[in-house]
Amino acid sequence: MRIAWIGKKTPFCGNVTYSREITNALLDHKHEVSFLHFAQEQTHAENLTNCQDVPLPFIYKSQVYTIPTLKATKVLTDSLRQIKPDIVHASLTLSPLDFFLPEICEELNLPLVATFHPAFDRKVTTIASSAQFLTYQLYAPFLVNYDSTIVFSYLQKDWLARLGVPEENIAVIPNGVDVIKYSPGASRLKEEFKAERLFVYQGRIAPEKNVESLLRAWKQAKMGDGSKLLVVGDGALKNNLEPFYGSEYNIIWLGFVGSEERRIEILRGADVFILPSLVEGLSLSLLEAMSCGVACMATDVGADGEVLEKGAGVVLNTRSVRSQLRTLLPLFQDHPELTTLLGQKARQRVLERYTLNKNILQLEELYSQVLQKPRMQIIRGA
Repeated sequence: MRIAWIGKKTPFCGNVTYSREITNALLDHKHEVSFLHFAQEQTHAENLTNCQDVPLPFIYKSQVYTIPTLKATKVLTDSLRQIKPDIVHASLTLSPLDFFLPEICEELNLPLVATFHPAFDRKVTTIASSAQFLTYQLYAPFLVNYDSTIVFSYLQKDWLARLGVPEENIAVIPNGVDVIKYSPGASRLKEEFKAERLFVYQGRIAPEKNVESLLRAWKQAKMGDGSKLLVVGDGALKNNLEPFYGSEYNIIWLGFVGSEERRIEILRGADVFILPSLVEGLSLSLLEAMSCGVACMATDVGADGEVLEKGAGVVLNTRSVRSQLRTLLPLFQDHPELTTLLGQKARQRVLERYTLNKNILQLEELYSQVLQKPRMQIIRGA
């Protein structure tokens, strides 16, 4: 099957990881994949024959959203016309281009599938989560015109259905992780940081990630000198937080870690992975930690609570993250047998439900279903 994938390669975020892992797996399954993504280089249509990588011009892009140039629509249209894919799959980048894709694909008579990533809080109790819900309201009228939209949980499907997207055009396919690559193994991390117990946060340092609640809880819990907290990631709040939560509290800021091997080494050396987010979709970082056999704590937002339910980890309430962590951090520090057990259960949960191979098989089945059904007609005025 020839697939045109529209997604992100930079800056590093969950969407980038999702696109990389899925496209690599599709290639492993002997599909032809062309990757169209926002990049500074502009490639002329006549040079696109048999291309695997197609840059789309942009004005601005961040971990959250992208602003394309006025030429991007034409470059995309001309590229798809030359590639002649069997199907187009857009890992939506929160870009104005997302809204034009159905018309472009209708013009070229190409089936169009989307993966809809925006995070959410199932309880919709915070300002951040309310803002995320507005994203669902904004996108729903346009997702009506996609042949199928992939989401990560049935709650997301219910939200979109209530906003007018036909249920039969919404597919629930959870994120998957490569369980061979992300697996328990040897690590020299504790020796490197001279730690007896290692706790890890990995993700953006942004308001919706609620990292300060974790940092304050760590400071108030007065963890022993043998315990270290590694903060992996970068973002807008890093420079504001780092001066107040530093090495004097056994907090180590590693910044952005680009090497996947290094990130795997960090997870393999960790005892506990903590994700205190106010909103999420389905965190790939969480699944990667679980797959490496790490005991995990995460808030009940997005689909993360579903991942950890029934004993696969500890589910935190967004309203009292700091107080819960203040109690749980010393408990996990002093009882290694507890973290060992939770790590084993986390790994088993991923093997049962969240493998990359299972994700790809479901995706291939969805592609086949979309190709077999009549093309949708654009609903004008969306």
